[in-house]
Order: sequence, then structure tokens, then C-alpha cells
Amino acid sequence: MNWPETIGQGGPLEAGQSERKTRTDLKRAVDLFLAVVASIILIVPIAIVAVCVRLTSPGPVLYWSNRVGRRNVIFRMPKFRSMRIDTPTVATHLLEDPSRYLTPIGGFLRKSSLDELPQLWCILKGEMSFVGPRPALYNQDDLIALRTAKGVDALLPGLTGWAQVNGRDELPIPQKVEFDVDYLRRRSFVMDMRILAMTVGKVLGSKGITH
Repeated sequence: MNWPETIGQGGPLEAGQSERKTRTDLKRAVDLFLAVVASIILIVPIAIVAVCVRLTSPGPVLYWSNRVGRRNVIFRMPKFRSMRIDTPTVATHLLEDPSRYLTPIGGFLRKSSLDELPQLWCILKGEMSFVGPRPALYNQDDLIALRTAKGVDALLPGLTGWAQVNGRDELPIPQKVEFDVDYLRRRSFVMDMRILAMTVGKVLGSKGITH
């Protein structure tokens, strides 16, 4: 079942715009509902993680990074800080030895994906969705250019995505983008629910995380 679409009464262009707006509005409504429910359910775990981060390493509880959103608009995305404050601002896989920059609980936060919980804030604000391409860092020029060329920049970035449940850190950038393109073509309510279910399995098994 695809995201429901409403056929307009005008010409093909007007009908297409109406369909896209209806699909976008419904996806936003689902995101908002799930984000509110998740925030209520997870408020205690979020508070516990925040205290643990603060007590185990110097620096702020949250790490805010400039990320690339829909139509390549830059937004600020929070994570629970899992790396030391002197870590270079690059994608983790570009660090020579990522493990040496981890905080005492950083490895656990990353493997369990608990560091991602603050991104519920971005979903509530409408800057992210639960499902979509993972937001690129502002300086990941190769990933940004390839996504833009393929039309993936039309999508809101996601807390999880089709590429994440099919390899995550193990995938090279061109392959990640191919999964993003596949999602762009096939996206639907059923596919989003499938990706969310697969994400739970990946998180519980800590699969596809190399650092």
C-alpha cells in the first residue's frame, strides 16, 4: 500500500502536486504522532542517558552538528555526545582511529543507537522524518552531490533509512545512494513500517556498526 494520494480536478501538473502534498502531509502526521508517543515513552531513558553522558566525560551532554536537510538546507541536529570534545569534525569513518575518540560510554551509545534519541526533537520540528536518507554532514560534498544528482535531496532526512537497514556503516557512499534512490522510487507507508521494524532488529543485534 502506497502513501494515500488524492487526485486533483485540474490538469496532470495540478493533480501531481496535489498527490505529493497529500502524501507529504500524511507522512508528517504519522511522524508527529510517533515522535510525541516515543518522547513520552522514552523520557526516563533519555534523562538517564543524559546524566550518564554528563558524569562520564567533560563537555556538553548533546553534540550539535550541521546537517544537510531537504533541498540541501542546513539544519542543526543533536545527538548524545559519544565522542570526546577534541574529535575532528568529520564523518566517523574518516577518522584514522575512531575508537580512541570515544567517551567511556560512547561505544555503547553508538552500538545501541541511544545517541540518536535527541533527534526526536528534529522530527517534532519537521526537519527530519522517522524514515528517509540519513542526513549528511555539511562537509560531505561527495555524498551531497551524488544525492542531489539523483533527486534524493527532495526527501526529508530520516532517523533511519533503507540504506541503514541494508548495511549502515559497511556500505560505500555510491551504494548508500543507490538504496536512497530505491527508497525514493518505492516509498510507501508499508515500506516505512518495514524499515522501522528492520531497524529495531538491527539495533538489538548491533548489526552494521563498525565503530
